[in-house]
Amino acid sequence: MRTLSLLFPILMLYFSFAHGQDIPQIENADIRIQEVVQPQAPDNRTQNNTYQVLPNGNKPGKTISLVFIGNSITAGAGLRNRAQEAPPVFAAGYLKNFPEVGRVDFANQGVSGYTTVDFLPGRPAYARVVQTAQNLRTREGMLIFSVSLGTNDSASEGPNGSPVSPADYKNNLRILADSLLKRFPGCLVVFHRPLWYSPNTQNTSRYLAEGLTRLQTYFPALEQLVEEYQSTHPGKVFHGDKDGFGFFEANHLTDFQAEPGRQGTFYLHPNARGAENLGRLWGTAIARALGLTPPKIPKPQTE
Repeated sequence: MRTLSLLFPILMLYFSFAHGQDIPQIENADIRIQEVVQPQAPDNRTQNNTYQVLPNGNKPGKTISLVFIGNSITAGAGLRNRAQEAPPVFAAGYLKNFPEVGRVDFANQGVSGYTTVDFLPGRPAYARVVQTAQNLRTREGMLIFSVSLGTNDSASEGPNGSPVSPADYKNNLRILADSLLKRFPGCLVVFHRPLWYSPNTQNTSRYLAEGLTRLQTYFPALEQLVEEYQSTHPGKVFHGDKDGFGFFEANHLTDFQAEPGRQGTFYLHPNARGAENLGRLWGTAIARALGLTPPKIPKPQTE
């Protein structure tokens, strides 16, 4: 018994050390994992539970902390390396080019299949967003929530709560924003329009032309919501990207993945090139909300 009592602390020290070394690493000179944020509840559809830091080489300027809330498009579904190719990576990298910006910290909280219903307070996805934001908030700088939801809301069948009406879509986003603004005074919320998808889109969920039509009814609802916040929370809630829908409709053959579906090949998720272009669009919108000086950077690829 005495031998076991002596071995126990030694074994505990060994396993503690071994666990401390088991930290995911990204082999990329520009991006590294800064901290692992564990989800509060298991969810096999959650793709990213980390926040990342873009090293700035001691570049002076303000620190921006971004939490990206979204679905599979935000998560980077179908991309070979989501940690390096998902749209939030490019949005954060784009913002780093602005002269006023020093360090950029960001967290990808996109979850495949999720709707505005899944991110309501009290849901596991919302709890993970709050937990991640609290970790980021311990670092100095502006906290920004970048929200891109609506694709799964518009589905006729499949995702949680779908189909979501324009009124409920607007109300769900209002509840989300109200809670975040209350929990994190001084934060900003940027709502992006959801993207175009082909009218034959059907995988495990059914979207089709009906869903695409419904998706576009969210646009005026989003406009109204942001306008109302200008009175209740001036300078806190912004309308982000409005160009992505038209851009990807025109360039889906080059910027979307061709996916096999029940109604033939459909287009829903950006490929690596599309993710980069979407990141630029989101980054541009966030920079506009912050009033940053535009950098001289190439426009989205169209050829």
